[in-house]
Amino acid sequence: MHNTIKPKVTLVGAGPGDPDLLTLKAVKALAEANVVLYDALANDEILAHAPKNAIKIFVGKKIGNHAYTQDQINQLIVDNALTYGNVVRLKGGDPFIFGRGSEEIEFIESFGIPTVVVPGISSVVAVPASQGISITKRGVSESFWAITGTTSDRKLSSDVALAAQSSATVVILMGMHKLPQIIDLFQKEDKGDLPVAIIQNGTTAEEKVGVGTVDSILEVVKQQKLSSPAIIVLGNVVRESNKLKGFYEEFLSKEIVR
Repeated sequence: MHNTIKPKVTLVGAGPGDPDLLTLKAVKALAEANVVLYDALANDEILAHAPKNAIKIFVGKKIGNHAYTQDQINQLIVDNALTYGNVVRLKGGDPFIFGRGSEEIEFIESFGIPTVVVPGISSVVAVPASQGISITKRGVSESFWAITGTTSDRKLSSDVALAAQSSATVVILMGMHKLPQIIDLFQKEDKGDLPVAIIQNGTTAEEKVGVGTVDSILEVVKQQKLSSPAIIVLGNVVRESNKLKGFYEEFLSKEIVR
């Protein structure tokens, strides 16, 4: 019987959290899965698109709680593909944006197993957009940086210091534990008045938003008890958002009175 099994792995981007932001291609791929290996998704409703009898294995990583190491995940994908055929590896956001998807593909293909990638809507753009923040805007920001706050050796990315020097919008993922260091780098560039938005659990029902400036955002985080998973957006485009405009008008009028 095993001779008839045709192993195949599809890496699917699950999007930023809102299950309606799953692509049609992702839904079709899940519908054909024999096995789904999934991350700590912002929304488990996405798993409902897989057949009821499909094997579903949680392989997610959260800080201090790794169900599996990356090497074990790689091996699990291959073992399940060889045993059951069609495997969907479901990853939050987009598989190739801070998702280690390329490492998984290299490993899978070294066994001669064909792979397909279904891109996902990345939280880099979708989460700011959900708050009306256009991360590029003519006359305000002509580019953006997307940076991981924490590198593989648990340090702050050296790119943050470079980004702080530019006029681009800066979007930082996985950076909440390094927020004081990030703020310090922007203050060193004399950007204390730069608008900042922190969006926790973006695009989901649990979404929480804190807005301020480089100088005030740490206090905002403390007051509103914001924590991971969250996206940090630094740049003048934050002030341009219709949703957030009221806050900045109020903030600036207080500054003028002062």
